[in-house]
Amino acid sequence: MLEIRQYHSDNEAQWNTFVAQSKNGTFLIDRRYMDYHAHRFADFSLMIYSEKGSLQALLPAHREGNKLFSHGGLTYGGLVMGNDMTAQKAKQVFESLNVFLKEQGISNVRYKPTPHIYHRCAAEEDLYAIVQCCHASLLFREISSVVMMDETAPRWSQLRTRGVKKAEKQGVLVSESDDYEGFWSVLSDNLMQRHGVQPVHSLEEIRLLASRFPRHIRLFVATMEGEIVAGTVIYETLGRVAHAQYISASPRGKQVGALDMLFHYLLTERYVHTQYFDFGISTEQHGEWLNENLIHQKEGFGARGVCYDTYEWTL
Repeated sequence: MLEIRQYHSDNEAQWNTFVAQSKNGTFLIDRRYMDYHAHRFADFSLMIYSEKGSLQALLPAHREGNKLFSHGGLTYGGLVMGNDMTAQKAKQVFESLNVFLKEQGISNVRYKPTPHIYHRCAAEEDLYAIVQCCHASLLFREISSVVMMDETAPRWSQLRTRGVKKAEKQGVLVSESDDYEGFWSVLSDNLMQRHGVQPVHSLEEIRLLASRFPRHIRLFVATMEGEIVAGTVIYETLGRVAHAQYISASPRGKQVGALDMLFHYLLTERYVHTQYFDFGISTEQHGEWLNENLIHQKEGFGARGVCYDTYEWTL
């Protein structure tokens, strides 16, 4: 029989060690990242142990009434599995989870598995198990744009190539930076004007996370005459994936093709040895609306689709 325990802060070291050694955990599931917004969610993360007491899997999650979400504050956050997790063991995990959750008064589960590009090795036993054991159904499907960083990636569009040449003529320079305040001003102005919203992370939060994960969170900017005209915050994961968490340009930066210049540097120099470059999703309303202009821009860099899914089942 498996034993399931609710996560407690006393378990932080064990949790983080397991994530680091798992086959599909990333630094987003490290408690030092997850807990920056702990005040926003009623954490209900779970730790699954064998009958001999060895940790088998983790489920980052939060609870809202009788619903369990894995995890509402993360882009993804399904079952984090050790290297010895098999299909049969995954079925046992979800059978035990369902019994435990019913005992805790949970009647509905929403589950966001980690996309395969973030896996260290094959790790989709959970997708099999949630269908077979939980009769889960696909609730939402969103699409991200990903460049496979090898010779099979599609060529850049002429529009993106022209943008690079324009930026070069205008003297746009690209560099890594720690000027989060300068970029956050560009990002916040852009989001407010276009969508009437603020960035998911405040300036203070992104600074905190960057200080906790300096090897994983990096800022790259494009400048003209010392002024930040475009930038992107990159989340580096496993040495395999570079994910553009935030992308933005000022009106001046858009005019001179600063983002084209920025991503030309990232894709042809900085991350040329990375396996995937993930531009992030281009959908809204849980995938119901596709931002065609945004995804067209990303596809112009040779990016193609990888799905970010959300499943649901009733207990």
